[in-house]
Amino acid sequence: MKRQADLLIRHADYLDDDFELKTGDSIAIADGRIERIGPLSELEEAYTFSRKLEGTGCIYMPGLVDSHMHTGQQLLRGRVLDAMPMIWTRIMLPFESTLTPELMRLSAQLAALDMIQSGTVGFIDAGSYHMAAAAEVYLESGLRGALSCSTMDQKGLPESIAMDWKEAIRQTDELYDGFHGKGCLKVYYSIRSLISCSRELMEAAAEGARERDTMLQAHMNEYPGEINPFLEREQLRPYQYLEKLGVLGSNFIGAHSLLLFEDEKELIRERGVKVCHCPFSNCGKAAPDTPSLLARDITVGLGTDGAAHGGLSLWNEMKIFRSVMNLRYGVPLSEPAIMPAKTILRMATAGGQTCLGNQREGVIREGAAADIIGIDMQKPHLAVYGRISNTLLESVNASDVTDTIAGGRVLMEKGEIQVLDKERILAEARAYQASI
Repeated sequence: MKRQADLLIRHADYLDDDFELKTGDSIAIADGRIERIGPLSELEEAYTFSRKLEGTGCIYMPGLVDSHMHTGQQLLRGRVLDAMPMIWTRIMLPFESTLTPELMRLSAQLAALDMIQSGTVGFIDAGSYHMAAAAEVYLESGLRGALSCSTMDQKGLPESIAMDWKEAIRQTDELYDGFHGKGCLKVYYSIRSLISCSRELMEAAAEGARERDTMLQAHMNEYPGEINPFLEREQLRPYQYLEKLGVLGSNFIGAHSLLLFEDEKELIRERGVKVCHCPFSNCGKAAPDTPSLLARDITVGLGTDGAAHGGLSLWNEMKIFRSVMNLRYGVPLSEPAIMPAKTILRMATAGGQTCLGNQREGVIREGAAADIIGIDMQKPHLAVYGRISNTLLESVNASDVTDTIAGGRVLMEKGEIQVLDKERILAEARAYQASI
């Protein structure tokens, strides 16, 4: 008797664990995972399928994971580029303080469409306000994601977002109880910014994450202004300060992590901390010492830092990252392969999945989560290629993604969104644009 499976990708040329091309097979998916890879005839003989997807002309690879983004800044596109510092206090924070559940819902809908269309199957939201409204959208979208509340208790915040540390933790607890483990969603605890959080909030967020067996994320070492206050007050750098508080562990994600002292790198390694770089956004601040981090076997993911910082395309981020790494580290050493294409692709896939708490995912192999995207290789700029990993990094754009599958669910097929109401969302976005 044939077994039942959910999805068959016919004629699915795909990239293996080492991003090398494998041809001639098809992929069977059941219960959100890759059930079997093999010849089409064998799969059709062994299974009946609820749905079939034609893969001819495509190459399939692990879906991308945006390890650091901001849903709440989706409607800030075009408002921060070329702006004088500090954009966080002058532009972004005042904007976030005006968000409503309706605006957050629209932001999440636009972000979800953008990610699905560009091949991003998973994301980590750094936290904002009215996050339950965003979570409802992401639950409907089928994307794999982690959400946080914006947790800050510094004095002087706009009244609409002012809170003490107990209220900040209460909001995260509520979000966790409502959405953690639903669909493909998780909820992380958050320290939005070390200079914006009290010691009580940092310790309580860390304790909440430990008690609920989830991750804790924070913006780390992004500006000198985030480092100097701790040097002046504590004679410690940010990671050293968190170590003193007992916050660091394998469940900690340090977004950005640009300006790292050597002792901090060792702390990151010893505690199993994960880090994430956001190349386009980071270029205005510093170039991370990623080669040194990878040499220490530290998990590194890639993020966009949200739509306000150049959009949600990880394809753009990977290209920028390669150029920055080569200019900063490769050129002085006459080493053009200081950051090889396969390494960057792995950061945007398996590295991101690890930041999502999914160890050993972000690959196409039997038993792995079915987080898969298809690249349309029938485009003129992709019809001829040499080393496939190089071509993916150099030439693929968001518009070349044709199929997006997360947790075995087809979110986009042949460029057509299968979830959410794209036309209604775009109509709402046009109405919002007209209103501003």
